[in-house]
Order: sequence, then structure tokens, then C-alpha cells
Amino acid sequence: MQAPSGSIRLGKVRDAMVSYCSLGLSEVDFLALTMHDDSKDYACDKCEKKFGYRSNLKKHQKTIHEGRKDYACDKCERKFSEKSQLRLHQSTVHEGHKDFTCHKCEKKFGFKSALLYHQKTMHEDCTDHACNECKKKFGSKSDLLKHRRTVHEGRKDFACEQCERKFGQKWYLLLHQKTVHEGCKDYACDKLHESRKDYPCNKCEKKFGLKHQLLRHQMTVHEGRKDYTCDKCEKKFGHKWSLLLHITTVHEGRKDYPCDKCEKKFGHKSIWLGHQRTVHEGCKDYACNKCEKKFGHQSNLIRHRKTVHENRKDYACDLCKRKFGQKSGLLKHQKTIHESLNDYACDKCEKKFGERSNLIKHQKAVHDKHEEI
Repeated sequence: MQAPSGSIRLGKVRDAMVSYCSLGLSEVDFLALTMHDDSKDYACDKCEKKFGYRSNLKKHQKTIHEGRKDYACDKCERKFSEKSQLRLHQSTVHEGHKDFTCHKCEKKFGFKSALLYHQKTMHEDCTDHACNECKKKFGSKSDLLKHRRTVHEGRKDFACEQCERKFGQKWYLLLHQKTVHEGCKDYACDKLHESRKDYPCNKCEKKFGLKHQLLRHQMTVHEGRKDYTCDKCEKKFGHKWSLLLHITTVHEGRKDYPCDKCEKKFGHKSIWLGHQRTVHEGCKDYACNKCEKKFGHQSNLIRHRKTVHENRKDYACDLCKRKFGQKSGLLKHQKTIHESLNDYACDKCEKKFGERSNLIKHQKAVHDKHEEI
């Protein structure tokens, strides 16, 4: 049976004031008729968005244009405009539920949208939104807009009311207030660690506890992928956190972690803790099984094995035939030999050196001997 002209749409029954019985329709026929009508007759007078239901229009105006967030989390300060968002927040953040697993790397997510975004950007390499001021690409328009606002415009709209620090994103501010001023550490580990690392790298000795960590390691270390570029210099990074650390410590010159036992300052807490543990406490927990040497960091042990015992020299100079075991050695060689840069000048004579160690050696051999005579 065909509906009369001006058929009733679902959600607008009260507006039409006509019952399905008066039309001679069964309830099932009426629902079938109205469920598939895609018209959007309710337009927002403050933006261009349209809705099919008056209730959705009111919800949109209340949450977007009035900024109302009536649902507060009782475990943290976050507020939400919809009850469903609050429930999802509590389930994923406070209860730790991550029900969406990536079938390619086993990484888990609390939101389906986060899983789809991860698959799109990490595994399908889809970055459709390009910045017109730099070459960086993003998987979503919101990330591109955030990048423009914080990086190119330098906007830091979120200021801490307890100190002078400003942030480009609200969640950075909330994290800062929570960890620095309130001293909160809400995430306690409830697992007994077996230190299981079931994912070994087939190109080096490193092992990982999660498959996505192995894939990230192979992508950044062995394939050399560096997707995060600093817009203030040409340096590129394999991890976003490395880029952020570089910007704050190198370009902004921030070193917020001073050592109370020496004059050194550090830009990152983990480096500061590592310095205290290895330099001042003398902790060297990583021993070489081929010689008696010990190291404070696992990375130093791996580098030692590779360069000393395996005699590997993976860094070749493209201007001459020399090879080096460490990238720092190659860069130092290019700087001093091929670019003839001598940045270390002796304050007792006019001689200059490309390396600080050679300057110290010169001063001890030449000037200290003269003083003794």
C-alpha cells in the first residue's frame, strides 16, 4: 500500500498529528515506511548542519554552541556532553577495557574509531590531509588543523593557573596539572611481571613484549623511517615523543630537571633519572658476556658488542672510504675532516681543534708541561 502525499516521517509523528491506524497501516508497515526516510528538515540557525530529528538538533545546539557538558566523571575532572561518552570514558580510561584489537599488530584500543584510524594511518599508510606550509601529512583533518594551530601559528591557548606554563592542547595542560601540581599517579600496575619478550627482531638482538613494538622498532631502526619532521630545522624523528622532546630541549632550550649532585640539567625526566642512577649511584646493570665491561644502559651494551666484538662498522662516509661503528663517529669525521670545522679553541694559544678531547690532550701536553718547568 502506498502512503498518501506528505508521508509521515519517523520522529515527526507529533508534528503531523496523524496515527498510523487512521491511514490503514499496520505498525510494521508504518515503521518500514518511516525508518528509511533520509530527509533532514531541522536546520541549525547557528551553523549549516541539518538534522532529521528535532531532538538531535537540540542536542547539537546544547553541546556544540552552548558548550554544555552535564555528565562529569567521578574519578577525574573530565566532563562530557553525553552520557554515552562518559560511560565509554570510564570503561576505557579507568577500567582499562580495550575491546578492539588490530589483527595486523595485536595493538588494542578502547574505541573502534581509534582502531580504524590506527589501521588507516599505520598499516595502509593513508595520510590524505597535507599541510600547505610544510610537507607533513595527517590521517584526519582535525589532526591537520591542530598541527597548523600549534606548530605554524605557535598558539598555546591553554595556560596553567598555578604556574606560567602554556600548552597548545588541553590534554597537555590537564596532564601537567595532574602530575606536576597534584602529584597524581593513578595508574598502578596489577600484574606480576615475568619480563616475557616473545617477539625477537630478526635483524638485531632486541626482543619485545608486544608485536606492535617490534614492528615500530623495525620500521624506525632498520627501515630508517622517520615520519616526524621538525618545522624549525631539518631533523627527522621516528617517534612523535622524540620530536616533541627535541623541540622543547633544543629549540625552546628548556631543561627542567637539574641534578642536585652536579651542575648538569636535563630536558627529560627519564634522562635525569638515568644520569643519577648511572653516574652518581654507579649502577651498571648490563654486563657484557664476552668481556668484563659493564654498562649503565642496555643500548650502550648492544653498541659495545656490535662495534667491539663483532667489529661492525655500519656507517660509511660518502665522501671517502672510511667506515664507523657509531653514527656520532661518522658525523664527527665529516664535520672535522671534510668540513674542516674546528670549534674548540685553546685559550692559551691560537690553535683550534675539531674535538674537545684533542683540545684537552693538547693543553695537557703543551701548556701544562711549560707551567711545570
